[in-house]
Amino acid sequence: MAKGILGKKLGMTQLFSPEGKLIPVTVVEANPSVVLQTKTVETDGYNAVQLGYGVVKDKKVTKPMKGHFAKAGIKPVKFIREFRLATTPEYSVGQTIGCDVFEQGQLIDVIGVAKGKGFAGAIKRHNFARGPMAHGSKSHREPGSMGPRMSGGGGKVFKGKKLPGRMGNQKVTVQRLTVVKVDTERNLILIKGAVPGPKGSHLVIRDTVKPRK
Repeated sequence: MAKGILGKKLGMTQLFSPEGKLIPVTVVEANPSVVLQTKTVETDGYNAVQLGYGVVKDKKVTKPMKGHFAKAGIKPVKFIREFRLATTPEYSVGQTIGCDVFEQGQLIDVIGVAKGKGFAGAIKRHNFARGPMAHGSKSHREPGSMGPRMSGGGGKVFKGKKLPGRMGNQKVTVQRLTVVKVDTERNLILIKGAVPGPKGSHLVIRDTVKPRK
C-alpha cells in the first residue's frame, strides 16, 4: 500500500555524511496524522484515505466540517488531504500515522504551495532574455512580438502564452527527493534539498510515483 503523511515545513539546515560531505536538508515536522475517512470502490467509486494534521480552534471550523469531524469522533484539524490508493484501505478511522512510515534513503515526493511573488514580468516569471539596452531600443524588458502575421487574417494570442502575470502561490510537486534522516522521538523528517513553500507551510509527503530510469 502506498504510504503518505502530512507535515509542516520548519526550515532548512545542513548535515554532514560519514565521509564529510555537506548535505543541505529541509526539516519537516511530521506529528502523527489522523485518519478522518476511508473510501472504497463500493461506497465512493475509488479507494482512498483522508488524513488530517494540526490543531484549529472550534470557532474557525464551519458547521459542515464540524459534522465531518464529529462523525469521525476526533477533534478538528487544520490541514486535510486525501491519498488515492490502488487497493482497499487498511486503515481505520481515528488511527494515527507517524513519520516512522518512511525510512532513511527512501525516495519520496513532496507537494506544497510555492511562495507567492506577486505580479512579475516575463523575464523574472519565465526566464526570458532582455532586449537591447541601447538608447534606440524601445523593448528592454517587454515580452516581444505576439505573432500578428498568422494565416487566416489577423493575429491571435493563444491560451497559455508566456506573458507577465502572477508568479508563485501555486501547487508544486517535487519528485524523487531522498529521506536523509527520520527522528521518531521528535517527529521530524529531514529531506535532502529544498521543498516548495515558506516556513510554516503545510506539506504532503508520499511515496515517489516517478519510476527509475
